[in-house]
Amino acid sequence: MSTGNTTAIRPAAPALGTLRRVILYLLLFALVSLAASGVSGLLGMLFTAGDAIAFNDSSSLALAMALALVGGPLGAVVFWASWRLLADPAERRATAWGIYVSAMYATSLLTATGFGVGALAALAGGDTGSWKSSLASGLSWAAVWVWHRWMLHHRTRGPLALAKVPHVLGTVMGLVIGLGAGTGALAVLFEQALGTHGELAVIGAPWWRAALALLVWAAGGILVWWWHWIREGTRELHTKLAGVGLVAVGVGGSAILALGGAGVLLFVLLRMGLDRSDPLPVLLEPAPEALAAALLGTLSWLYHARTAGNRPEPVPAAAGLAVSGIALAAAASGIGVVVNAALSTATTRLGGTDPTELLLAGLSSLAIGGPLWWFTWHPTRPADPRGRRIYLVLVFGISAVVALVTLLVIGFRLFEFMLGDSGGAGLLERVRAPLGLLVATGLVAGYHFVLWRHARSAGAGDEAATEPGRGIREVMLVAGEDAQELAAAIRSHTGANVTVLRRHDAAESTLSPDRLFRVLGPVAAERILLVAGPADRLEIIELAADIRRRD
Repeated sequence: MSTGNTTAIRPAAPALGTLRRVILYLLLFALVSLAASGVSGLLGMLFTAGDAIAFNDSSSLALAMALALVGGPLGAVVFWASWRLLADPAERRATAWGIYVSAMYATSLLTATGFGVGALAALAGGDTGSWKSSLASGLSWAAVWVWHRWMLHHRTRGPLALAKVPHVLGTVMGLVIGLGAGTGALAVLFEQALGTHGELAVIGAPWWRAALALLVWAAGGILVWWWHWIREGTRELHTKLAGVGLVAVGVGGSAILALGGAGVLLFVLLRMGLDRSDPLPVLLEPAPEALAAALLGTLSWLYHARTAGNRPEPVPAAAGLAVSGIALAAAASGIGVVVNAALSTATTRLGGTDPTELLLAGLSSLAIGGPLWWFTWHPTRPADPRGRRIYLVLVFGISAVVALVTLLVIGFRLFEFMLGDSGGAGLLERVRAPLGLLVATGLVAGYHFVLWRHARSAGAGDEAATEPGRGIREVMLVAGEDAQELAAAIRSHTGANVTVLRRHDAAESTLSPDRLFRVLGPVAAERILLVAGPADRLEIIELAADIRRRD
């Protein structure tokens, strides 16, 4: 009976350890944040003490002292307890420790950048009211960031799990801030060159003040990006998260910025040539920001696309599909707006958007997205159906959901009209916008559904012809951090018994399941040794026949 009780208790130990780590690191995160906020408040009062004639904000002072002088020592106690536990290698390998360091690293970096760069930007822009308080907060959180960067790179207690996540987050953060602020600064310069009056200029202040403040933000974002991309080595990082960040933000985000700016710029040019119903300054008003977005977005897009092209698969393919999806969305939106403009000509309107302006907006989006989609998707070129199957399912699913929502909107407008709503608009005027969107999404969904059916049938034939390793019975897999994922894929497709041996360097591979199965296809041995990684390296040794094969 005693043996049975011991057996029942043992499985709960890992769960208890995980729960203890979660509680400990959540408490540490909260206490460090509260202490940093308290120190920020005290420094802010110290920096601004000479600016006020009378200082009588005792409640704010009491709160800042409580956070700093109570939360700080409590946080130090919790940190000391956790730091002692980290002498155990199992604690250092725990995912909870990696999540805490990554979360606090990203939080402190974002807060320090926001307050610190914001203070310098306010000072450069002529706003001297609150820059000292912002600088105090920036300095306090910068100290937290330096502290956690030291822990991240600690030789014996730094996290082993998710150790590169903070660098990827910092790279993405710096790129977003740099591109956004750089676009705004360049837009101010273009506004002055074109003689338009933008929203970024401050009333009563020289125009260059706004540009200088935005340049400070851009410089801060570029510095954060450079530090993580170059200094910390994220550019050479080949993990899955690094690939996702590169494709989603570096390529996809930059492409959205570039295409959006180019579309608006083309719309302005078309209106200048075909629709001069408004004065020239009004027509040119969107041009400065659009031109800045197109220029900086294109530069960032080309740089990150070239970087993605030098990575092992599936990063280059994912980057191409991301751009194709963005271009498809732009082209489909253009089709929907063109249909909307065509329907608007058959309605009688008392006010609203001019159908000519609406038509030119749709044509601009279609002219930007259509050719780019054709160039990146290659609809006339045969391609591996399995390489694009997930993309086809994703696009078809999104299009179907949008079409369903649009049908609900059309039904609502129809019943609203039938029940005698007193809005005064006709039925066609009510439904023309969702009807245009429905036509566009219907075309997209239908086209991709046909491609998906064709890819599915072709993929089924390929799988039957190259079904991997029917004769494989036992696999000894040597891999890094993704060993369990590769083992599960091998088991599901071969039915073999897989023994996992972890690499000492924990190097993660970048192998796609499709490539792995293609390599296993011609293997006839019952027992094989498979070495995966680092990167896309794959080595197979057929143990029964003693044949060594390198791919």
